[in-house]
Amino acid sequence: MRRIKDWPADERPREKLLALGAEKLSDAELLALIIRTGDPGSKASAVDLARGLLSRFGSLRKLATAGISELCQQPGIGPAKAAEIQALFQIARRFADTRLRPGVAYRSSQDAYLHFHERLCDYRREVFLALLLDSKNRLIREVQISEGSLNSSIVHPREVFAPVLRESAAAVLFIHNHPSGDPTPSREDIEITRRLKEVGDLMGVRVLDHVIIGNGGYVSLADRGLL
Repeated sequence: MRRIKDWPADERPREKLLALGAEKLSDAELLALIIRTGDPGSKASAVDLARGLLSRFGSLRKLATAGISELCQQPGIGPAKAAEIQALFQIARRFADTRLRPGVAYRSSQDAYLHFHERLCDYRREVFLALLLDSKNRLIREVQISEGSLNSSIVHPREVFAPVLRESAAAVLFIHNHPSGDPTPSREDIEITRRLKEVGDLMGVRVLDHVIIGNGGYVSLADRGLL
């Protein structure tokens, strides 16, 4: 296969971007600019390698969740190129990350979704977060309670409310993700939320909501009347 430098100028990704703008490039062409070089052994160009990755993983979203070892299984992709690809997606996540900052007031379940979707939607394990709020629902701090399959053994009221007491929080909001991408609450999600709400009531701490983040959507247990 010909090297990209041997292609007509209007077909080369870099020249095409400079002439027409980044929005005119395909996913494979954009990814090729990150990969930069092809594979001399197979004579595959950077665009060929990018197309191979997209074919293997199915989409940019799924490619973003791939680990170094998975990326390196693709012919022509070594640790250096894999690191560059992971760096690209991490920059994208940080750019899109508009999570609640200390002092910012929580207003609705959509706030929680918009602030945490990009951060959590690609996680392969469930992460359970507690947002500690003051009497005006302003964020004091965020605490990660657990990581792994959500169950009563790792999301225990003692672990959840210990930081609430330390920070003298007046309210708390729970957020966790579903790695499957489907935010529909499970029976255990609902049961854990019920238990935490009961403990919060006893302690005089308002449990405002439990928001479950999926891929492109969310479910608020408060909005569904399950709190």
